[in-house]
Amino acid sequence: QVQLVESGGGLVQAGGSLRLSCTASGSIFSINAMGWYRQAPGKQRELVAAITNGGRLYYADSVKGRFTVSRVPRTQVYLQMNSLKPEDTAVYYCAASPWDYVDEFKYWGQGTQVTVSS
Repeated sequence: QVQLVESGGGLVQAGGSLRLSCTASGSIFSINAMGWYRQAPGKQRELVAAITNGGRLYYADSVKGRFTVSRVPRTQVYLQMNSLKPEDTAVYYCAASPWDYVDEFKYWGQGTQVTVSS
């Protein structure tokens, strides 16, 4: 099993920045892709950004040019969020996958709240 713990959420004004961090523990040798999902109230969970062990990146269209995902392979993943907008408000979840693609994740963190005020 893999455990994921997020940190770095909070309240920020529109236009500001936050950096989310996620640390993996447990069977980290099984981790390949890592990424970030978010879920806003009343909306479906969506994949925001992800990175595979092969270095392939994925970004949702809504965050391209503003968010950057990076990682220390199999142990940590980060999400640098710049130029934040009120519509970025959501609970952000770290996710990890034993597969080296971003279509499916198996392990989840508990989530961290990001609130962007206008």
